[in-house]
Amino acid sequence: MIFVLFSILAIYVCSISLLVYGFFRIKKYQKTDLKPKTSFTIIVPFRNEKENLPLLLESLSNLNYPKDLFEVILVDDNSDEKFHISHLTFDISQIDNIRVSNSPKKDAISTAMQHVKTDWVITTDADCVVSENWLLTFDNYIQENKVSMLAGAVTYKTENSFLDHFQQLDFTSLQGATIGSFGLNKGFMCNGANFAYRKELFESINGFEGNEKIASGDDVFLLQKAIEKFHKEVHYLKAEEVIVVTKPTENWKSLFHQRVRWAAKTSSYKSTFGKILGLIVFFGNLSFVIGFFFLLFGIWSYPIFVFFAFSKFIIDFVLLFITNQFLTKNRIKSLLLSSLLYPFFSSAVALYSLFGSYTWKDRKFSK
Repeated sequence: MIFVLFSILAIYVCSISLLVYGFFRIKKYQKTDLKPKTSFTIIVPFRNEKENLPLLLESLSNLNYPKDLFEVILVDDNSDEKFHISHLTFDISQIDNIRVSNSPKKDAISTAMQHVKTDWVITTDADCVVSENWLLTFDNYIQENKVSMLAGAVTYKTENSFLDHFQQLDFTSLQGATIGSFGLNKGFMCNGANFAYRKELFESINGFEGNEKIASGDDVFLLQKAIEKFHKEVHYLKAEEVIVVTKPTENWKSLFHQRVRWAAKTSSYKSTFGKILGLIVFFGNLSFVIGFFFLLFGIWSYPIFVFFAFSKFIIDFVLLFITNQFLTKNRIKSLLLSSLLYPFFSSAVALYSLFGSYTWKDRKFSK
């Protein structure tokens, strides 16, 4: 059994090392102040976000981008209270979601696409805030590269609590894996809070067709379909000025259900690399949990477990450190405690996602 666990650890270390290598292969992009040309429609699906939406709209009002080159479509997914748009300096409209599938967010984006008149679409979430050069940087990259889809980074705005620190570590690891996989030309994951693509690409791959029964995945399934057909035109935009800031969940229960929702779609990935990496990460974390119980029951000696845990901690730290430097430039807080808890949390999420149900936006979804 010791041989099996250490073999899993070796595969895990090699895999994370590859992601680190891939991370550095994606070069940082700096906008070159080209004259803006690209027209964008920003699609924001929302449900009961009356506290968060004004903050997003304020950040959009501050965009350093011509007002005639972008519009915003808010898609209300059956909110309890109607959100009223205040006077804004850019073109904005609000429509109701038309539900046709098991996925409210996919339906919201598909509904909005019927109203899109621009060349490009960017999706983001109602609880996000964007930087003033968000669109300008996207535009400059689009002008300089033959591209039809762009994934961007997302990070948390955290308070000084262990829950927030833990979420930041978890989210940073996902962002690191996203960037690293693109650097290896094996992109399989992105975040719909910062995701841009040509309208004609969306239509040419028939949007979310084929994934309607899965509640989440408005981002990753579309990405994987696009990569399958237009591999060279799908890029990751590693630019600090396009990083979108969002809020962490408010409690552990919400966090667990959110991560279960994210994990539930893994088995439906088209990307073989994504599936294999998901399994390696799962077994890497599970082996740590098994090793911990081996230590408790005296099957492993203390030095063996320490060596095992330290090896995993070091390679995880490298990916977390370089990703966190790109995302926030702040030091990672509660790193040791979060690293000890994370394998238990991650293993529980993965196992529960295989058969359990979860709650999202006050609605219950099952596997």
